[in-house]
Amino acid sequence: MGITHRIQNMPFTLRGDDVCQPTLPTPITEPYWVAFAPAAAQLINIEMGSDGLPINPDWLEVLAGNQLAVDTIEFAAPISTAYSGHQFGVWAGQLGDGRAILLGDVNKLELQLKGAGKTQYSRMGDGRAVLRSSIREFLCSEAMQALGIPTSRALAVVGTKQTVRRETLETAAICSRIAPSFIRIGHFEHFASTQNIVRLKELADLLITHFYPESANEQDTYLSLFQAISARNAKLVAQWQSVGFCHGVLNSDNISALGLTLDYGPFGFLDHFEIDHICNHSDSGGRYAYHRQPQVMHWNMACLASAMLPLLELDHSSEESQDLLRSALEEFPLVYTKEWQNLFRFKLGLQLELEDDVQLIERLLQAMHDSKVDYTSFFRNLSNLGKDAIPTEIPQRDEFIDRNSADQWFADYTQRLRSEPLSDSSRKEMMNRINPKYTLRNHLAQTAIEKAQQNDFSEVATLLQILSNPFEEQEEFEAYSKAPPLSMQKISVSCSS
Repeated sequence: MGITHRIQNMPFTLRGDDVCQPTLPTPITEPYWVAFAPAAAQLINIEMGSDGLPINPDWLEVLAGNQLAVDTIEFAAPISTAYSGHQFGVWAGQLGDGRAILLGDVNKLELQLKGAGKTQYSRMGDGRAVLRSSIREFLCSEAMQALGIPTSRALAVVGTKQTVRRETLETAAICSRIAPSFIRIGHFEHFASTQNIVRLKELADLLITHFYPESANEQDTYLSLFQAISARNAKLVAQWQSVGFCHGVLNSDNISALGLTLDYGPFGFLDHFEIDHICNHSDSGGRYAYHRQPQVMHWNMACLASAMLPLLELDHSSEESQDLLRSALEEFPLVYTKEWQNLFRFKLGLQLELEDDVQLIERLLQAMHDSKVDYTSFFRNLSNLGKDAIPTEIPQRDEFIDRNSADQWFADYTQRLRSEPLSDSSRKEMMNRINPKYTLRNHLAQTAIEKAQQNDFSEVATLLQILSNPFEEQEEFEAYSKAPPLSMQKISVSCSS
């Protein structure tokens, strides 16, 4: 069958030498499947066989960066894009897709290869990704999707025997990922920093047309767009906090304009709860620690507001534009707080909104921090508690160092439950729909990576299966829900990939 869909223009990405460059992937030798996600593949209509892999073997070559045609599709104009941004709070100037190559759009989703070779924006890098980071991004992307958290999706990881040098020589790999768009705050900052108002307006108009059509009907169109982007990211970071997810590198160029979780690097899910947990060992100052994620996301929205200021000045004076954006920026903590409170009420099985709920939640988190209680399993097991439970007989009290304080909290909590209309069984069902049993704990990912480095990819497939159903009991995988052993509690993750 001949080519019937020649992809040359991607409707959701601006084109032009000032924002993107034609970029052909650099082929790899002897590609092989490390991992493949059938659920993501269905989004772009890849036909799969009984083994869960594409029927057409050309998909392996395409996702390896070795060819640009498969089935009836030809990716005729791959590109990499330029963006700018702030890294660790400091203006870094022009950045860009140093390892990412956008092949094109399939079924209104952009398909991107990460680690397919040098681009115009690689600077001193080689444009490659390593096996360990590719596996981590693959698994976490699909895990977040299953948790109901907005995210880019991972399609596959393709391996090769070729090596790249990081701290040591490592095996290279390519992770293919898909999203409605990979436009990020850094794209706005790029045009604003070059004072290219025409392109800045085109970027905003593109987002409004395809993703924020409701803003087109507002009197202040660009102010509405800013508010919508800010609200999505406020809700996103509240969802991260609720499942104990730490992104690790919340630079402005890593923040999606669609409110998606992007660029999985040194991320981590909380094991033993530490409110100030730092998942990135390169983050010596703790800028991106768990408890600072909302503040940093708010800061990134301030970067977006600054970049969008020229758009408001098309219709308002400079002073009025600043006032409008400043007021809109102050909405972020309000949106975040409401979402956070709702999510944690649900985690505790509370449907009603009572005045003392926030204090109840905060007391619990402080006690969990003081005793380093396992975050995921505590909230999951809390659903087993009945309204009439006796605090001193609750098994979870033994997880706390200060038993008296724990008993008091459980007494207050069970009393609060008695004001709720739900029965114990109905509340348990509700809580188990929001409190996952399984998350991608670092030690689980590390085990899968170490096996994959020995050409055993079975653990990657097992984790994909488990994490695709994080709220189900999956009794045969009970061990995967447990906290890590002492020897694996301090796994360090870096930005190097």
